[in-house]
Amino acid sequence: MVTVIQRVSASRVEINGNIQGEIAQGLMILLGVKTGDTLEDAAFLAKKIANMRIFEDEEGKMNLSIKDVGGSALVISQFTLLADCKKGNRPSFIQAAEPQIAKQLYEEFIVLMRKESIVVEEGIFAADMKVHIANDGPVTIVLDSAEFIKK
Repeated sequence: MVTVIQRVSASRVEINGNIQGEIAQGLMILLGVKTGDTLEDAAFLAKKIANMRIFEDEEGKMNLSIKDVGGSALVISQFTLLADCKKGNRPSFIQAAEPQIAKQLYEEFIVLMRKESIVVEEGIFAADMKVHIANDGPVTIVLDSAEFIKK
């Protein structure tokens, strides 16, 4: 699984002009599910992200987690994170998991984030969404579970 994590002061997702999910301070998480990803990948990333110290403490140092600051998360499925642009000008998405598997793991990731005591808002899998992000910092981190989990 590949995630792009952005520390935000606010974020929302709209579908057909209607707000689907909205948060104030917290994390905007774009999630791409690869072929071969499992529940182990989702569990690892949920725990890692929930405890990642990327919020500033009173001294301005990144020492606090989303839990420490009482932040929320907005999770959006995004298969385009798995784009392979090595050949030609049109990205290939062959590394992306089949939709039914990707949806299941996306939903499991959200459940696991909630088990970490984080309020989670979400988009709708495979919908055409408009995502609004007020990146705070800016702080943007990319995590790939394959770098941590040996398969």
